[in-house]
Amino acid sequence: MAVPKRRTSASKRDKRRAHDALTAPHVIACPQCGEPTLRHRACPHCGTYRGRKVVETGEG
Repeated sequence: MAVPKRRTSASKRDKRRAHDALTAPHVIACPQCGEPTLRHRACPHCGTYRGRKVVETGEG
């Protein structure tokens, strides 16, 4: 089996992992009900998106 000829240095390892960082989700407050929701998605609490009711919820 093939094995590395030289040990990978910490610098080389860290440069390779430079793009692996996780980003936090972009959470905003819903303009209708104020609940936290993800951007560009219907609010799971009140069911509105861009001022219109698009999803039926148990709220009414």
